Amino acid sequence: MKKIIVLLIALTSITMANAQDEAKAKALLDEVYAKVKSYDNIFVDFKFDLQNTEAGINQETRGDVTLAGEKYLFNYLGSQQLFDGQKVYTIIPDNEEVTIEDQLEDEGTMTPSKMLTFYREGHKYAWDILQDVQGRKIQYVKLTPIDSDTEIKSILLGIDTGTKHIYKLIETGNNGTKTTITVNSFKTDQNLSETLFTFDEGKYKNDDYTIIRN
Repeated sequence: MKKIIVLLIALTSITMANAQDEAKAKALLDEVYAKVKSYDNIFVDFKFDLQNTEAGINQETRGDVTLAGEKYLFNYLGSQQLFDGQKVYTIIPDNEEVTIEDQLEDEGTMTPSKMLTFYREGHKYAWDILQDVQGRKIQYVKLTPIDSDTEIKSILLGIDTGTKHIYKLIETGNNGTKTTITVNSFKTDQNLSETLFTFDEGKYKNDDYTIIRN
């Protein structure tokens, strides 16, 4: 009987500790979200690493994105993607091609406009390790998708405890693929051109680009 009582106490303590850790993690993510929403615009320069040892994949590249509300300008792998609030324009200079399509409506789809807020829904939270990165305290929160059909096993989100900005994202897939995004530069409330999120179709037609409408 005593063993059963001790076991119940131990299980209760573990459950309470897990609940407290989850609450801490959610509170920190809420702070990050509030900080993101307080800015008129955000510019992020990042490094992107893709690794799958079993498949022999090891790729590294850089990119940047400017966000203002739902609008964004995303530069990556030599191409550019622009969302003006209604349409998505994917510009590929190497192919001299522009694809125009409606914004994806699937809530589960990761888009540049969601990259700093995606963690708000669809995940369980857990408090993880704290790292010192060149004097910055980076607290990691582990996100586990609630959807059991997702290809994502888990995500570690590293948060600068001083600025409440996201510093690193480490996504592990069920197939062993690990994707790491490291923020090199995080700038806020920049003086943006009024036409930054405006697509000039005439310009690309004059440059003999093929315009594809989906």
